[in-house]
Amino acid sequence: MTSCPTLPIPEARIRPRTALLASADSSFRRRLNNVLTGLHWQVEEALGGADAWRQAQAALPEAVIVDSWLPDLDCAEFLREFGASFPGVELLSTDGSALDLRAGGPHRRELLFALQRSQETDHGAWNPTEPPGWDAGEARHQVVRSANNGCTRSISDGNERNAPTSLADRSEERLSDRARPNASERLPEFVGIAPCILEVSRRIRLVAPRSTPVLIEGPTGSGKELVAEALHRLSTRSRRPFVAINCAAIPEALLEAELFGHTRGAFTGAVQGRVGRIEAADGGTLFLDEIGEMPLALQAKLLRFVESGELQRVGDNETVKVDVRVVAATHRPLAQHTVTGAFRADLYYRLAVFLIRTPALADHLEDLPLLVTHFIEKMGREVPVKRIASEAMEKLAAHAWPGNVRELEHVLERAAILAGDTPELTIDEIDFGAAVN
Repeated sequence: MTSCPTLPIPEARIRPRTALLASADSSFRRRLNNVLTGLHWQVEEALGGADAWRQAQAALPEAVIVDSWLPDLDCAEFLREFGASFPGVELLSTDGSALDLRAGGPHRRELLFALQRSQETDHGAWNPTEPPGWDAGEARHQVVRSANNGCTRSISDGNERNAPTSLADRSEERLSDRARPNASERLPEFVGIAPCILEVSRRIRLVAPRSTPVLIEGPTGSGKELVAEALHRLSTRSRRPFVAINCAAIPEALLEAELFGHTRGAFTGAVQGRVGRIEAADGGTLFLDEIGEMPLALQAKLLRFVESGELQRVGDNETVKVDVRVVAATHRPLAQHTVTGAFRADLYYRLAVFLIRTPALADHLEDLPLLVTHFIEKMGREVPVKRIASEAMEKLAAHAWPGNVRELEHVLERAAILAGDTPELTIDEIDFGAAVN
């Protein structure tokens, strides 16, 4: 292996330069921290993208080094948005590429040197705590994401490679050991064997035992509440309440009292005090559905609760300590809304510590037959189970499914009603016009 050039150690400055490392790999963070400390850098560490963003806002670093895989945010998306929001910060990924290859920062050569030195002692592939449900023997493709443009490339099975000598090769080796999830690890709440569905189950299993806040993003009808219920079921809080509230279904004037509770006489019509949904979930899980619809003024009060665990009922001067795990869901791109000011950035990064994305049905149409069978059998608890004709299935497969899995369930239920006593659902009963999205 080609030896690295020896760089002169810079003299200590009055204000140490600060580097922020964002990686879920504690071993990698430790090695890089040691090298940068030797180069007279002050080093801060972040476990993921949301944590890195929060720390960068608190104390602007000179440089941020981001792993090519983040556990909570898409790496390419994070790099683009971080670079736009922090244009003065030098940004590098662990494969050695800068966000903008046309302009190298003043510390670029030194940071690349630190990356290479830190990986010289890495004699094994990247290996954090092995997530359940990953079977390397089943993988046919591994994906390596390029941090500067978000492109992907496939690595064929059996591709023999020599020991990597370049920094990019080392990062590729670390990431390519990740394989597709095993179908046997699918949670019972989710029907399908597509990789994106199995990934949802995998991420739920990883984070469920913790009290980490979770943000669920996905289109309408894709099963976000199922994810929240599975997180609660697999958590240590499963014996305590699971309290859900739809932030879009309650008028703005009443939402605060609904969440935080109120005292008697706090407002017109408050003839007696009432415990809010947050307090009712004490010890358990609070599910805030459609969090993107929450008014900005109320977002500030929710932020205070998420940060301190204390709430104040409407009309009361006393605070109440509450222990809940917050799970939020939205169909909106909240990261983009933080840029426009439609959603508070500080609240977003408190909620999006761990991100789970539910896929659109169009992204896993290979699961359509399994889903159809599941819903027909579910309806069979009340009426005789029906068959579905091949032409009807073809019609279902050709549909765009803007309402996702929920729309599919409604279409099949309507078809079963239209079929009456007929044992088979035909193409004539498949009607998308009145589907509820």
